[in-house]
Amino acid sequence: MSGLAGILAGHHGAGVYRWHAAFDVADVRHTVEHAGWRFGHVDGWVHQDRAGFLADVGTALSFPAWYGENFDALTDCLRDLDGRTVLLWDGWGTLARGDRSAFDTAVDVLSSRATSPEQPFVALLRGEGPDIEVTSLDD
Repeated sequence: MSGLAGILAGHHGAGVYRWHAAFDVADVRHTVEHAGWRFGHVDGWVHQDRAGFLADVGTALSFPAWYGENFDALTDCLRDLDGRTVLLWDGWGTLARGDRSAFDTAVDVLSSRATSPEQPFVALLRGEGPDIEVTSLDD
């Protein structure tokens, strides 16, 4: 699984990455979980706005009932995640094009969470979208 294997093996650091691999979500989940990481999937093709993204990420990562579906609550819940986590965000380009401010805030929150060395966190932005300042795993 190319760049994903490098992340799971510790050859790439935690962070937010663009990823163009066309693997089925179930296969990505299996690979991530087999390596002992938590997996979450956000389908940006279904939830194309700020509210949809926030709700979907809460479901994908099994956030507690008190999760308020706003960026402050997202920050808190991401900070409280136990263990190594990979979040696959398909169709991220829809939010980036439709509400760039919300998208930029989402990426900032995800990037901030990725700085915890004890609990690695990786967000994979898969698919096409506008040009953004995010490292590609495909290079």
